[in-house]
Amino acid sequence: MTKADIIDQVASATGLTKVEIEAVMGGIITTIISALKQNDRVELRGFGTFGVKRRDPRKARNPGTGEVVHLPERYVPTFKPSRQLKTVINDALMKYKDI
Repeated sequence: MTKADIIDQVASATGLTKVEIEAVMGGIITTIISALKQNDRVELRGFGTFGVKRRDPRKARNPGTGEVVHLPERYVPTFKPSRQLKTVINDALMKYKDI
């Protein structure tokens, strides 16, 4: 599912225009990115938590050449789904598995 697909579904469910939904979605995404840039957590109850994790510098190996590559310290965005989201997804997919 793409961002455009989400906009289409939300627009048809709410009766708002696609332009309005796109503006709201853009604002939400921008706000989450701004919070992560300040190393803040973003918690959406019932959905999950966005955060940033620090990765230590380390040595890695180029699989093609075997050459050692030094990876610097870096920060990566993370997402931890809520227990409720995990349960809903698991229940829905297990139902399809039984069919």
